[in-house]
Amino acid sequence: MKKNESLWVHAVLIFACIIICFPIVFALIKATQESGDVTSASLVPGGAFWKNLQIVWYDYHLGCYLRNSFFISVWVALGKIVLSLFASLALVFYRFKGKNLVFVFIIVTLMLPTEMLILGLFDLVSTQPAAKLVLLLQWMFDPVEFFFAPTKYGFGWGDSLVGVVMPFMASATGVFLFRQHFLSIPHSLADSARIDGANSLQFLRYILIPMSLNTIGALALIQFIYVWDQYIWPRIIIRRTANQVVQVGLNMIVSTGESVQWSQVMTAVVVAMIPPLLVFALLYRSFMNGYALSSEK
Repeated sequence: MKKNESLWVHAVLIFACIIICFPIVFALIKATQESGDVTSASLVPGGAFWKNLQIVWYDYHLGCYLRNSFFISVWVALGKIVLSLFASLALVFYRFKGKNLVFVFIIVTLMLPTEMLILGLFDLVSTQPAAKLVLLLQWMFDPVEFFFAPTKYGFGWGDSLVGVVMPFMASATGVFLFRQHFLSIPHSLADSARIDGANSLQFLRYILIPMSLNTIGALALIQFIYVWDQYIWPRIIIRRTANQVVQVGLNMIVSTGESVQWSQVMTAVVVAMIPPLLVFALLYRSFMNGYALSSEK
């Protein structure tokens, strides 16, 4: 590449980086200004950041929202990793009829957005369970009732963090990533482990998991940020402010009061970006390596 062409490429890339990073820089600057200066065209940093932070942290309970979101994101990410590992182990290293069909059904769930299932999911999660165990067992062992009336008996998890966590514990994306990675591992390794006396759990723990750390890191990063950014489901299933998540909390800050204090909103937005940025910084290398492994297959 000629020198002039290289200069043009770098100029375009620098300009693109400035455009992409400008909203973040704008939020950082406005978070330091007083409320009266936010609506102005001034991009000079102010000295009101700590005052705005104290207001959103104590008056608007931002710390509570961050804690709830972090708890939900971590548990959902862990649950998806564990379930995806077990499902991929069965789909790759076990022999049973119809396993390819099972994998197809798992992938098809990616085509069903949460918004499409949200009404039925709300009924199933929030409806109180049956008072008598006999009635619940009759419903579970009746194929017609079980498949065509799934919300007859719910779990009673409405207005709780469990109700946000449990519906998202399974991941078709995780099954796909781990399956693709496990397909690159020779079956002779599993046969050797079986000959040495290792059962399936030992094979998973001592061989597959150490060989899948990059994929685990990639899935953890994807799912953590996905759950951190959730808004619709927590907004519907949670009613108490103390159980709410950060994305809904940001909306509540905007809608509180007659006039919006945008300096406080920008401060809350900046603070809410910190946990996913830290997770991204910690798992970036694993994410890139895991993505490269899944792309090669």
